[in-house]
Amino acid sequence: MALLITDECINCDVCEPECPNEAIFMGPEIYQIDPGKCTECVGHFDEPQCVQVCPVNCIPVDPAHVEDKETLWQKYRRLQAQSAIGSL
Repeated sequence: MALLITDECINCDVCEPECPNEAIFMGPEIYQIDPGKCTECVGHFDEPQCVQVCPVNCIPVDPAHVEDKETLWQKYRRLQAQSAIGSL
């Protein structure tokens, strides 16, 4: 499952630098999460780091992007491979 940032976001800027996949970015009004890059920190941490640091608890699971743990692992491996190719 990818996560999403709700309109309760106060743009405090603490979530963006915590994302190991660089999936969080500033949208037109609030931060947003790219579901193609969000692995809920699978492969990096035991818990989603953005959720851990969010002071207003506005980062739930995105019901439009439900993924099981294996799918998140596959996405993590794909992102890591792309990153390795990009660094050559």
